[in-house]
Amino acid sequence: MDYYDYIIVGGGASGLMSAYRMSKDVFFDDKSILILDKVKKNSNDRTWCYWATKNDEWNDISCASWNDIIFKSDLYNAKEGIAPYQYRMIRSKDFYSKIFTHLETKSNITFQLANVLNVEQRADSAEVITADTIFKTKTILNSILFNDEYKKQTKYPVLQQHFVGFFIKTKKDSFNESAATFMDFTVSQKGNTRFMYILPHAKNEALFEYTLFSKDLLPYDHYKSEIEKYLKDKNIKDYEIVEKEQGSIPMTCYKFWKNNSKNIIHIGTAGGWSKASTGFTFKNTTQKTAQLIQHIKEGKSLTKFHKITKFWFYDLLLLDILSQQNKLGASIFGKMFQKNRASQILKFLDEETSFVEDLKIQLKMPIGLFTKALLKRIF
Repeated sequence: MDYYDYIIVGGGASGLMSAYRMSKDVFFDDKSILILDKVKKNSNDRTWCYWATKNDEWNDISCASWNDIIFKSDLYNAKEGIAPYQYRMIRSKDFYSKIFTHLETKSNITFQLANVLNVEQRADSAEVITADTIFKTKTILNSILFNDEYKKQTKYPVLQQHFVGFFIKTKKDSFNESAATFMDFTVSQKGNTRFMYILPHAKNEALFEYTLFSKDLLPYDHYKSEIEKYLKDKNIKDYEIVEKEQGSIPMTCYKFWKNNSKNIIHIGTAGGWSKASTGFTFKNTTQKTAQLIQHIKEGKSLTKFHKITKFWFYDLLLLDILSQQNKLGASIFGKMFQKNRASQILKFLDEETSFVEDLKIQLKMPIGLFTKALLKRIF
């Protein structure tokens, strides 16, 4: 049985970011670290976006950025500056390259291809079960969802942020690359919360992503036809599809972290790190991995890492509403953007607002809806 001081299960954003942080901290220089995944990612399989107030550790791989965002709905349309923030785009291929290039300089960190079947807590250690062998360690950082327990429970609603995106290139200049379209709810809602997300990164290149916050995924051709219809309606005809992406992120306040144990901590989506009300994950992962590495260095219990905040409860109320009346998403977000500065909304979504700032936003929302959801939770 092979032994490592730390084993990271899953080579996605949270796993690789954790390894990257360990590799840059001298505390881990004499520790053996293993990363396991069935593939070593090197392609552009997804796009991550986040907002930041200054240059950060990912600035060198940011492929586009915007100082303005556009919001559209039947209720409210606006292009608005988001200072002091800047909205940034990272292509996963560049992220993987940055991380692996650095990790290859560290002799104590190993990446190994493996089909991981499960992680198991033992008396004073933990084991990773793969199709071929068993690895033993004192600490597992696991980013793989091994079961669908969160889908079977009924205490916390589960929606999906699901999407298909086309990177297109037009023959003629067609886009204003100065602003990203954060949400365009003018697409047909069809009883759901549906919007187009647009990232123009050149005058003739842009990502168009058809996105839903809803319970059920759609056939691929449905996303495809909606993107094609949107492009046609915008008189964008002469174009080629350069790349495609597709994904689904759980939107739920289910307590994934309750499965953390003495020697196993769940990270990324498997640890409940995705923002429940929006599905945004990259910024949360950046913050959580830094906090987790410090937590480990200080020898603190893995079961004590996660802390529930007021924002978890805010997200829960929104998901309660959308799970029962999914069509209301456009009007809820429309009122939020109509009555608040975009920069303040981003601060709120980053979970950095004070209670007074929270109230200023919440009092401009549909009070009746949220009060009803609150009373249902209490009683």
